[in-house]
Amino acid sequence: MSPRALRFIEIEQEMPGKRDASQRARDFDEIYSEYAEAKAVEQASRCSQCGVPFCQIHCPLSNNIPDWLLMTAEGRLEEAYEISSATNNMPEICGRICPQDRLCEGNCVIEKGFEAVTIGSVEKYITDTAWDKGWVKPLTPAAERGQSVGIIGAGPGGLATAEELRRKGYEVHVYDRYDRVGGLLVYGIPNFKLEKHIVERRAKLLEQGGIVFHKGFEVGRDGTLAELRARHDAVVLATGVYKDRDIPLPGGGLKNIFQAMTFLTASNRTGLGDAVPDFDSGILDAKGKSVVVIGGGDTAMDCVRTAVRQGARSVKCLYRRDRRNMPGSMREVTHAEEEGVEFVWLTAPEAFLGDEAVRAVRSVKIRLGAPDATGRQTPEVVPDSSHEVQADMVIKAFGFDPEDLPALFDEPELGVTRWGTLHIDYRTMMTNLDGVFAAGDIVRGAALVVWAIRDGRDAAVSMHRYLQAKLSGEKEDTDPIAIAS
Repeated sequence: MSPRALRFIEIEQEMPGKRDASQRARDFDEIYSEYAEAKAVEQASRCSQCGVPFCQIHCPLSNNIPDWLLMTAEGRLEEAYEISSATNNMPEICGRICPQDRLCEGNCVIEKGFEAVTIGSVEKYITDTAWDKGWVKPLTPAAERGQSVGIIGAGPGGLATAEELRRKGYEVHVYDRYDRVGGLLVYGIPNFKLEKHIVERRAKLLEQGGIVFHKGFEVGRDGTLAELRARHDAVVLATGVYKDRDIPLPGGGLKNIFQAMTFLTASNRTGLGDAVPDFDSGILDAKGKSVVVIGGGDTAMDCVRTAVRQGARSVKCLYRRDRRNMPGSMREVTHAEEEGVEFVWLTAPEAFLGDEAVRAVRSVKIRLGAPDATGRQTPEVVPDSSHEVQADMVIKAFGFDPEDLPALFDEPELGVTRWGTLHIDYRTMMTNLDGVFAAGDIVRGAALVVWAIRDGRDAAVSMHRYLQAKLSGEKEDTDPIAIAS
């Protein structure tokens, strides 16, 4: 065992420097600075190199975390990068936006009493160093296979699929309705968590590796799914889910009530230099307003922290459960509180009040009752607890659902589940349409970016098997034992 490992007893956990809340609340720059090399080495050396690495088990990508921590502790950063990138197509992005406190770091075996290894920050450091040193290279397939694939959606799931298939030598075309590559990474996640040049750099690298991007291409408007199936040997659907989930409440039609993605997309586009009329006119700008965000997930945290940076007079987050039961990252909640966000726990909206525009959210207090089928305590309204929360801008962050997918793709035979997500054979990740695969949120529902990357990698494996069987004229084997072998 390296003398640089197992040092968690003598070295305390230390995150990279975090800018003061009063400073960072005035801009959209990332809030953490980079580790100095000595600090990255020191923090990596805290890993216990345990025999059963729960950090790896609880990572959707099964990243070889102990190995690249050991390489970092020994100063072998290029090897650390090779290990990290072997299982993750976007380590520099996951290091920034993954909720490590719920995944790898939250399951670190030394967390109790010694505090977890700062896995996410070290991952970010490794890959940022790799980019700076020129270790990150464009794809160079050993040979071209002569078969092509079409990928609908340039978000994390689609990009992971594209990279894996291009690496194997397929001609890869990615179609996306937006004018930039990245999907949610560009238009949904704020800059203070993920600066856009990080995504643009990754997209450019994929393009240099031979992946062809068709931006501004909307299936149904610029081409049908049937046409893409005819154009390519296989197709993967990886569009994500963007239909805002809503709760019908009285007053929902008042002005200045917005869905989370509308608000976040306007803010991100403005930051990218795009003209956004509703933002430029002040409609979607929180400056000087009393903002109420309803919801408790990571999207709600993005909204409250964006509103702070836009100069809101006050920002409140209403959530019907307590802090302990919040689905979002506790680290994000802490950042928001530091930046001046007020959390109103155990509170749910009842109606929106106002004449033409919203002026308040009529709310009720909640108490947590008996656990439901999922084990979470059921919210119950406290009688006679109705009260008003002042608001002249309301943002609803209730999550996302899939659109009517057969209609969206103009393919009535496309199979969906009772939740509206795509129905696939999980052994092959293929839909009921031959040669049409699916990956990411469009299959599992709204989830984490790291899960979309995992699904994209799995879809690429299945597509490769399908395409090789198609080339040889054989029927793809769907027996799980045969697949494993």
